[in-house]
Amino acid sequence: MSTSQKVIVVTGASQGIGAEIVKAFRKLDYRVVATARSIKPSEDPNVRTVAGDISDPETARRVIEEAVTHFGRVDTLVNNAGVFIAKPFTSYTAEDYASIIAVNLNGFFHITQLAVAEMEKHSSGHVVSISTTLVDHAIDGVPSVLASLTKGGLNAATRSLAIEYAKRGIRANAVSPGIIKSPMHAVETHAALGALHPMGHMGEMSDIVNAILYLDSAPFVTGEILHVDGGQSAGH
Repeated sequence: MSTSQKVIVVTGASQGIGAEIVKAFRKLDYRVVATARSIKPSEDPNVRTVAGDISDPETARRVIEEAVTHFGRVDTLVNNAGVFIAKPFTSYTAEDYASIIAVNLNGFFHITQLAVAEMEKHSSGHVVSISTTLVDHAIDGVPSVLASLTKGGLNAATRSLAIEYAKRGIRANAVSPGIIKSPMHAVETHAALGALHPMGHMGEMSDIVNAILYLDSAPFVTGEILHVDGGQSAGH
């Protein structure tokens, strides 16, 4: 079993930004372990898929085990899986709260803990998490308390991981997107959503992928929350 190629784990990888992340890293000849609830087997021998709920610790265990068993290591983890439910704060249900906490926080915790344990064996690795610029710049008309609660936690955890592991060769960063053209936004909403950004348009999935590629290739960058949001976090 060769370990000369780098190995990346991507959560929420069945569609949208996650699927684009998988494609981009395969072009760089990374081996990939991709996970999502509904992900299908891949015909590419260098892409292993694991179907499961990322909030379940057993799914996290199977994903990391797949990476180590078939590819020998974990070099990069991209925590892309996430849930966003936009509701007025008092309209959130207990089920909404449980769902968002489960994916955004529990999903991050279980797989990141296992991935970092593998990275420690090689004294190198990189964790990238997908946040949201709403943490830093709330928007009237886009209720997002639970997104900010959970993704704000990811930002804080990213900085904490970066410092804890800085001398052990493991980096931690986050990408904080604005509103991105993806399957979760209907085309007819694009004009209105684009107007929420100072640049006047939504971002592309490639903008997020390129930010992740940059962070993964930047060995002196850790603890960074990289805003890819058309200027939203800077102001209006």
